[in-house]
Amino acid sequence: MMTFGTFCAILHGAAQPCMLLVFGIMTDTFIQYDIEKQELRDPGKTCVNNTIVWINSSLHQNETNPSISCGLLDIESEMTTFAAYYAGIGCAVLVLGYLQICLWVISAARQIQKIRKAYFRKVMRMDIGWFDCTSVGELNTHLSDDVNKISDAIADQVAIFIQRFSTFICGFLLGFVSGWKLTLVIIAVSPLIGIGAAIYGLAVAKLTSQELDAYAKAGAVADEVLSSIRTVAAFGGERKEVERYDKNLVFAQRWGIRKGIIMGFFTGYMWFIIFLCYALAFWYGSQLVLEEEEYSPGTLLQVFFGVLIGALNLGQASPCLEAFATGRGAATGIFETIDEKPTIDSMSENGYKLDKVKGEIEFHNVTFYYPSRPEVKILDNLNMVIKSGETTAFVGPSGAGKSTAVQLIQRFYDPSEGMVTLDGHDIRSLNIKWLRSQIGIVEQEPVLFATTIAENIRYGRDEATMEDIIKAAREANAYNFIMDLPQQFDTHVGEGGNQMSGGQKQRIAIARALVRNPKILLLDMATSALDNESEAIVHEALHKGRLNRTAISVTHRLSTIKTADVIIGFEHGRAVERGTHEELLERKGVYFTLVTLQSQGDKTLNETAVKRTDLFYLPFYSASIRQRSRSQLSNVVPEHPFAIAGDHSDAETFVNDKEGEVEPAPVARILKYNAPEWPYMLFGSFGAAVNGSLSPLYALLFSQILGTFSILDEEEQRYQINTICLLFVFVGVMSLFTQFLQGYAFAKSGELLTRRLRKIGFEAMLGQEIGWFDDHRNSPGALTTRLATDASQVQGATGSQIGMIVNSSANIGVAIVIAFYFSWKLSLVILCFLPFLALSGAVQAKMLTGFASQDKQALEATGQISSEALSNIRTVAGIGKEKMFIKAYEEQLEKPYRASIKKANVYGICFGFSQCIVFIANSVSYRYGGFLVESEGLHYSYVFRVISSIVTSGTALGRASSYTPNYAKAKISAARFFQLVDRVPLISVYSDKGEKWNDFKGSITFLNCKFTYPSRPDTQVLNDLSVTVKPGQTLALVGSSGCGKSTCVQLLERFYDPEKGTVTDKIWCNEHFSNPGIIIFFQFVLCFGYLELLVCKQISFVLYIFQKYETNVGAQGSQLSRGQKQRIAIARAIIRDPKILLLDEATSALDTESEKTVQAALDKAREGRTCIVIAHRLSTIQHSDIIAVMSQGVIIEKGTHSELMAVKGAYYKLVTTGAPIS
Repeated sequence: MMTFGTFCAILHGAAQPCMLLVFGIMTDTFIQYDIEKQELRDPGKTCVNNTIVWINSSLHQNETNPSISCGLLDIESEMTTFAAYYAGIGCAVLVLGYLQICLWVISAARQIQKIRKAYFRKVMRMDIGWFDCTSVGELNTHLSDDVNKISDAIADQVAIFIQRFSTFICGFLLGFVSGWKLTLVIIAVSPLIGIGAAIYGLAVAKLTSQELDAYAKAGAVADEVLSSIRTVAAFGGERKEVERYDKNLVFAQRWGIRKGIIMGFFTGYMWFIIFLCYALAFWYGSQLVLEEEEYSPGTLLQVFFGVLIGALNLGQASPCLEAFATGRGAATGIFETIDEKPTIDSMSENGYKLDKVKGEIEFHNVTFYYPSRPEVKILDNLNMVIKSGETTAFVGPSGAGKSTAVQLIQRFYDPSEGMVTLDGHDIRSLNIKWLRSQIGIVEQEPVLFATTIAENIRYGRDEATMEDIIKAAREANAYNFIMDLPQQFDTHVGEGGNQMSGGQKQRIAIARALVRNPKILLLDMATSALDNESEAIVHEALHKGRLNRTAISVTHRLSTIKTADVIIGFEHGRAVERGTHEELLERKGVYFTLVTLQSQGDKTLNETAVKRTDLFYLPFYSASIRQRSRSQLSNVVPEHPFAIAGDHSDAETFVNDKEGEVEPAPVARILKYNAPEWPYMLFGSFGAAVNGSLSPLYALLFSQILGTFSILDEEEQRYQINTICLLFVFVGVMSLFTQFLQGYAFAKSGELLTRRLRKIGFEAMLGQEIGWFDDHRNSPGALTTRLATDASQVQGATGSQIGMIVNSSANIGVAIVIAFYFSWKLSLVILCFLPFLALSGAVQAKMLTGFASQDKQALEATGQISSEALSNIRTVAGIGKEKMFIKAYEEQLEKPYRASIKKANVYGICFGFSQCIVFIANSVSYRYGGFLVESEGLHYSYVFRVISSIVTSGTALGRASSYTPNYAKAKISAARFFQLVDRVPLISVYSDKGEKWNDFKGSITFLNCKFTYPSRPDTQVLNDLSVTVKPGQTLALVGSSGCGKSTCVQLLERFYDPEKGTVTDKIWCNEHFSNPGIIIFFQFVLCFGYLELLVCKQISFVLYIFQKYETNVGAQGSQLSRGQKQRIAIARAIIRDPKILLLDEATSALDTESEKTVQAALDKAREGRTCIVIAHRLSTIQHSDIIAVMSQGVIIEKGTHSELMAVKGAYYKLVTTGAPIS
């Protein structure tokens, strides 16, 4: 296809030089005819035997008379022949133009399809260490923006480049064949142009890649902020984050403006050289025609225009070079990734697969550093044996390397020194897919994918039948809650599982691990998100699941691992002790310290209860709730036992906005955003207007030169030629200045607009209420993509586009004035063709816009898949589902691919038509011009003048219409952008309305609150909830997973407003005031950028880190252990000195020792503050002023610890047995 397309483009390129051959002969015919007419006007001369002679020859004997033929020329029939030639060339161009574009665009679509697939495949093969060093936001930018840039570089641009290059070659050949002397003189100047073009290409490519880098960084910021929107909202950090985003945009803006300056200057420079060239060529050419009589005027034109059209086409090919350079810049990053060899290839087929797995794992002198933090040693000469069929527990303080050891067993990383063996085989020698298929993992932050519950469980094992899934769900104690949902196993879990409560997600994840029937079970704080009752049952399920398997359990709750066969104590990256529970207590080492610290907290609580209760319950009720969390962090889980009713189809009805069908935005409104740059735009437009009027002036000067060849007086002839050449030089100098002015002014205004729009768009996103982010169409991935593409496309309606439009308008205006002044009849005939030119441009624009919006939807769908897979890459790798995501991604790519094939045909036809219309117009107009010269005595130079001025205006119109696709895209992007900016959030973050109190005490009242999540309108979460907290009191909310505890906290923070009832001290005050007064800890801990210097003694660990407070914590805090993240989050909250403290399982991620310290710090922080605590660990809340027990969205009993114990109701049952709250 590419070869045939290239062949057509080469033939198409040769069409213009062929036309020049015809043109040269035609010019000679005209000049000869004019001279003959002038001679015969002399009353003393007549035509005898086709030769002009004096009537009275005796008087003029001593004059040498060159014999001039006469009477041979029938100007009309000559013109008919020429017209036929023109029309023939035009028809050929139509067919060739269609083929060259169509074939190239189709082949590009196929290649882009392949590149996208290859890139995504390779990224999915990369090892986890690579992801630690690469931000997911940047990867998504590469997949969307950069691939589009490659696509621009290899589609129609190549065909057009080849066509122009072919014209260049043929033009020069024509020049050398017809007249080599003149050609050499013209070529002598061309190195100047070549050097300019080369510098230009290099500079633009370099600046473009700099600009792209800056945008990718800004994209990563946006991605991080949008993924953690709840944390940002809780801390009222919206404005701060907008500033941080804007800072990164400033760099991109600088590079963009520099690019504009260079482009403007070099375009001006090119035109300057070209006009100088005209002057030189005409001066020297006229010498050759008049003095040395080597050439006829027609030959002069053939040579000159051959070389000129050649050079011009070479010049017009330079925008293509820019697209190539941009494409190459974008492709480097992508191909580097495609060529990179992953250190651990998750899809490789190499390696052994053992016939029988016993499951004995051994660490031999393992030392390990994270690739992203090579200076921090995580594991230090770790030696340990995990026997097959036994349950081994890892215990130790936060950051001791427990989870790292688990990741090494999964082979997410390879040890820096030493080795990990399975049944005596180094796991590096085993097939990695097979190895991971032998392992079931349940993480503390379970990740679910946006599909149904059954599919999520089936991810554990592809060939699992429905029976297997149900069996696994029963084993994981998930069966009952799934059957209570309206759609049971077909319930959609939402983006990242956000429609499920923490406990529900955790149980689905456990079912997913058990359905694999793995030989090795890794439990990384697996029961952390469960309430006592579910935890007890899941524990039993896991206990059953552990039989005949090697199980490794990492936990901070020591009571859950007393039954383990072996307990290994970790400290500073080493295994310092191993043994059973009893043995280790006797040794009085790490384990002993942890147990003692932890049991003191539980004892006080038990003393009141255990008197009547068998000790059998001990392991269950002291079992803590670990941190319920999720690596995406974008959702604090809406809790309810009937978590979802209905599928996404219901969710879509709640946001009543038709994403796909936006009305294009009015240009006036887009320009309003550009208003502050009006001086730049004014100067730019002035430059553009002068530039536009220079082209028709060229037509005027050119026809004037042709006119001189028929002047009979030689002195007069010389004088006119010299004057015209000087005028050419003047036009060149003008061009240099105005092009530079236009380039700089519009680059500046355009870049400032893009930055402003991105900032406003980002600000508008952060200003939406949290409910808006629950809609799956507003997932972080889709929003980041939208920020990147829409803002840059809006430039298509302002900035340099305005320059092009002003330029073209001036060009057309001046040209038409000149044309009508010299011959209105001929002008009218030619103008008939302009509508056709405009029409082909308009059709093309209309079709392309339709395609653009289809493409956009399809690519957003692929963006969601890639974003989901890359954000949760650890889970995807752990369950070995890379291939499945690749398949889903590739299926989504089919749609845009099919659309681009359709696009190719439409585009090809329009292109062919717009190219051929010029030839047809020439054919008609020269034929009619011949008639006017014959019948009305019009001077032939006027025919050329009118035709060439209107043809230049036609090409200007063509240029303007080639910008229509950008312009149409811009209007649609702008409309989507305005839709976002105009949306009035239900809860305004930025508004200053509402009261602010100086003596805010912090009393809180929930009055008859009813609430449902906007994304699940048919599930009641809170049901007439009423509760009051006086200033300085602590309210503890307890209840099983999904009863609406976290929802109360979210209402208090005003993430949502209740449907009925009120939350006082909140809904009437300004949102920003309410937030600084309140501070929350989610179970999800989020860290941004750099650690802040904190007034919190638990941060002592910071001082041991290599860079102390300057340590970069990585994307979403990935470089810190959970306990460290949690402590930084606590410090971040305390530093605000809030009136109200919300603790949503705040100490859940800490080991016993840190938990003690943090608990003490929190107790201190609570003094004099109103506090709401949510905890599943009852020992942490027994001192609260009010304990409220919730179930299904209502409070069923409340009072102090001792009051509730005396009532012997639900709370008493919870404390003593962990039994369900009914």
